[in-house]
Amino acid sequence: MSEIRSAFNKASASYDEYAFLQKEIATRLDAKLEVIASNSSVILDLGAGTGLLSKLLLQRFPDSQLLCLDFAQQSLASNPSTNKICADANHLPLIDGSIDIIASNLMMQWCFNLNKLFIECHRVLKSNGLLLFSTFGTDTLKELKKSWAIVDNKIHVNKFVDMHDIGDQLLQNGFQSPVMEAEVLTITYQHVSDLLKDLKGIGAQTVNGRNKSLTSKNKFQSMIRMYESYRQNGKLPATYEVLYGHAWKRVNNLGSIAISQKT
Repeated sequence: MSEIRSAFNKASASYDEYAFLQKEIATRLDAKLEVIASNSSVILDLGAGTGLLSKLLLQRFPDSQLLCLDFAQQSLASNPSTNKICADANHLPLIDGSIDIIASNLMMQWCFNLNKLFIECHRVLKSNGLLLFSTFGTDTLKELKKSWAIVDNKIHVNKFVDMHDIGDQLLQNGFQSPVMEAEVLTITYQHVSDLLKDLKGIGAQTVNGRNKSLTSKNKFQSMIRMYESYRQNGKLPATYEVLYGHAWKRVNNLGSIAISQKT
């Protein structure tokens, strides 16, 4: 976790420049609040970072108190909110039942124990409070994963959780009526190095469980040659499976999972 925090702190100055995908997903996540939430007193932007979602929440809920929490202090320095908290999402420094809405944009994939995360979110939400989030699904960066897989059996790309498993864990931790949706977005590049530069620019080059030994130049070139086999119409694709989910903290209600197909 300390390596991930360090990577995001180092990338804080360049994050917004490279985070075009994260900005788009934040916009789509915010739009979902049009139909599932009304004005609320206290909103928590969980994993707020430099404030891509925070800015949208400030515009949507101008009369609400917005709390912006992230574990990377330097990322928070660029956040426009006046209420910033540097803390771990698994140990929220908030009192029970104090939050109306928790919104989280592309943070959950960095939490390696969703049970702990959901327990904490459920604890701090008020009754009938809403948890809304985006994260990445299992097909994310599949071309990069497969290209590395021919080189060695080491972990080079983060593992992502299946959306059905996320829905199950929401129910197991007390949330009601979870809804999961998925869509596939594809970014194209001229060179593999451009993709790797983007990942480094947002601090996402650090991989949980990665063997810290250096990759040889020959192995790196073998990975690139494999990735070239995916080239279409002169461009290299990078697939992102984007998951959106929301669920409620309700009392004495049975839950069920609604899952939308990929578009």
